Amino acid sequence: MLWVKTFHIVFVASWFAGLFYLPRIFVNLALVPPDSTAERERLLLMARKLLRFMTLLAVPALGLGLWLWLGYGIGRGPGNGWLHAKLAVVLVLLGYHYGCARLLRAFEQGRNRHSHVWYRWFNELPVLLMVLAVALVVVKPF
Repeated sequence: MLWVKTFHIVFVASWFAGLFYLPRIFVNLALVPPDSTAERERLLLMARKLLRFMTLLAVPALGLGLWLWLGYGIGRGPGNGWLHAKLAVVLVLLGYHYGCARLLRAFEQGRNRHSHVWYRWFNELPVLLMVLAVALVVVKPF
């Protein structure tokens, strides 16, 4: 079980690295002048590759988390409300990941509607969600 936990943590941390960095690329894309095609295309390529890579990292992170939950009975019984809250955080993170994919598609199609400031704020959400998830797992407040 310790190996499963270890790899779960590694894949989650790696997935989060992408969740932290992709919106930062969006900040830069929002700042690209309209006449700078090469810079825009370079940033779009980076964003596409990062999205693909972080999606590949999310799959084992989620699979190993499911293994811990179902296979080893983590979170079953009384006093395990923390796990249900953490699962809600994971669902929000999956929604954020999907939202990043939609935002990238909008950039690719020239339909970005947000400013670089909006993306700077958007970039803070996974940090808050990570702190919340870690606190729920470590502190187990309920």
